[in-house]
Amino acid sequence: MSQQPGAGESGPEQSGPEQSGPDQSGADQSGAEQSAGRQPQDDLRWLREAIELSRQCPPSESAFSVGAVLVSGAGQVIATGYSRELGPKDHAEEVVLAKAAGDPLLGEATLYSSLEPCLSRASRPRSCAELIVDAGIPRVVIAWLEPPLFAAGGGAAELRRAGIAVDEIPWLAELARSVNAHLL
Repeated sequence: MSQQPGAGESGPEQSGPEQSGPDQSGADQSGAEQSAGRQPQDDLRWLREAIELSRQCPPSESAFSVGAVLVSGAGQVIATGYSRELGPKDHAEEVVLAKAAGDPLLGEATLYSSLEPCLSRASRPRSCAELIVDAGIPRVVIAWLEPPLFAAGGGAAELRRAGIAVDEIPWLAELARSVNAHLL
């Protein structure tokens, strides 16, 4: 799985996306994708879309550019967003969840984010991990873990502790990082 696919490839053949680490909740996540009716190609498609959305972020020297897509269990887009879309302190996940507030499809949705949701932040009282838990999103797919540049990471582990399935697709991490090359 350490082999990165070429430009026209969709990724290595496997039964599900690679996880970002051991499951902290004790639940078996290996079948989460099949049980939700999702295919690995769908995860790649939506995560690539999230990465493309991150390219729309207004530039910042003090925050990552992140894109997010919220997709229903039936594969329909509920909402999309990106960092600083509605305001200078907005995180992508925060924007998506605000757009989808109260949607009855949230309980079966997957949130795709180009970067691990934050565990802590200085600009708002609530982290994106907390907002995701409170929204009842059962699954999150990310391209890369948050580097400790602005805040410590740990959002994925916190989501797992809350019982949320978190999958990392590391072969898309470089694509997500490239949008933030000016910060790294």
